[in-house]
Amino acid sequence: MTEKKKKKDVFVDGPIVPQMIAESIGKHQSMTGIGAHSIFLGQVRADEKDGKRVIAIDYSCYREMADEVFFMIRELAFSKFNLSCMHIYHSLGRVNAGEISLFVFTSSPHRKMAIEACSFIVEEIKSKIPVWGKELLDDESYEWKKNTSSTL
Repeated sequence: MTEKKKKKDVFVDGPIVPQMIAESIGKHQSMTGIGAHSIFLGQVRADEKDGKRVIAIDYSCYREMADEVFFMIRELAFSKFNLSCMHIYHSLGRVNAGEISLFVFTSSPHRKMAIEACSFIVEEIKSKIPVWGKELLDDESYEWKKNTSSTL
């Protein structure tokens, strides 16, 4: 089965640790046809909301649907861009402010494709994946996170 057709588990319990990111990058050194990697790291912000500080986000999802949509995004990215490799990891459970909750890693023979694919994938994830974030506030209350489209 080629990388393109594999259904990979994208979910990680808790934060995505720097060691996991470094190991993922390091595994690609032997793939000498790759000329570029693009990486997106989504970090939990300590936003202020009505005088309260976000201290963490507790992520949950509709797992079966999320797995299918991740697979569809993956297939679409492989068909749209000249990718050699792609990895997507998303946290479930509690991720504290300052920790990583989303890791998208694309590889291609050339930088433009790697960068464009990475950006495309992140936007698709934000708009289509059934993952919800409960923002935990410093007064022990919470708010459900609302995803907004990024602006360039």
